[in-house]
Amino acid sequence: MSLFNAIQIAGSGMDAERVSMDVTAENLANAQSTTTNGKPYQPQTVELSEVSGSSFQSALDDAITGAQSDSGPVAGSVEVAGIESEPSQTQLVYDPGNPNANKQGYVAQPDISTVTQMVNLIDESNSYQADVTAMQTAKDMYNAALSVLK
Repeated sequence: MSLFNAIQIAGSGMDAERVSMDVTAENLANAQSTTTNGKPYQPQTVELSEVSGSSFQSALDDAITGAQSDSGPVAGSVEVAGIESEPSQTQLVYDPGNPNANKQGYVAQPDISTVTQMVNLIDESNSYQADVTAMQTAKDMYNAALSVLK
C-alpha cells in the first residue's frame, strides 16, 4: 500500500463522515417538524460499507511487478451505501393552535431523541477528525520520504 492509498482511504472516510454529519444535522433540524409531505418527518440513517478491492494475490502481484491500477477507489476505503429512512414512532404533542393539529388538539411529531442525535454528531465529528489526522500523518510521511531523496 502506498502513501497515496492511505490519503485516499482517509479522504473516503472524511467524505462518508461528512454525509453522516449532514444527515444527523437534518434529523436534528426536523426533530420537531409536524409534517413533511403530509406525514411526520422520518429520521434518516447512513449506511456505510467498505470498498472491497482486489484479492490479496492480485495486490501482491501488482506490488512485485510495480504495476499500479488507479481505476476506482482503493480497497479498504469507505463509501456511502445508502441513506435510508429509519422506522420510528411518532409522538403526539398537545398543541391546539397548530394548523396540523387533529380534532383533539394533538400534533404528530417524529420521536427523535435530540440527545442521541447530538451524541451521533459528536461521534461523527471525532471520526472525521481522526481521518484528518490520518491524512496529515500520511502527508508528513510522504514529505519526509521526499526530503530523504534530496
